[in-house]
Amino acid sequence: MPQERTDVYKIRGNPMTLIGPEIKIGQRAPEFVAVGQGLRAVSSKEFAGKVRMIASVPSLDTGVCEKETIKFNELVGEFGDKVAMVTISMDLPFAQARCCTANNLKNVTTISDYRERDFQDKYGVHVKETGLTGRAVFVIDRNDLVRHVEYVPDQSQFPDFDAAMVAVKEALG
Repeated sequence: MPQERTDVYKIRGNPMTLIGPEIKIGQRAPEFVAVGQGLRAVSSKEFAGKVRMIASVPSLDTGVCEKETIKFNELVGEFGDKVAMVTISMDLPFAQARCCTANNLKNVTTISDYRERDFQDKYGVHVKETGLTGRAVFVIDRNDLVRHVEYVPDQSQFPDFDAAMVAVKEALG
């Protein structure tokens, strides 16, 4: 039976249930497989050896998720290929590609968890009531250790961009 966590996430003030474990700073980042452009399987192993920031969002077709992704795209641009910025949602890869094209997002890799929910269930962001991905940010260092975790308490809120960027800079050394 998967772990269920209550009283940690809300949608417009309404309590939701997150399925999966709570990721902790210092633990090894769980490996996962999701779906990329062209419906290609994308393994988290493809980002090994880089500092990774993974932002999970409910849907890039919503204002908060789109603005968050644009902001992270801008912020990680200064690091070039030293940082892999990954945004994951339940959107189909085609919708993700439209968002990236419309907003000229060059520093973000979008992947979809629609097929297996592997990321959702391993990172504890599977919203039971909606099936969508809860809003969270994870920073993982080159050695696959989690350096930063933020489960955003309400879907309508932005993550703490500054705290995420501090963690990225610390992980880069």
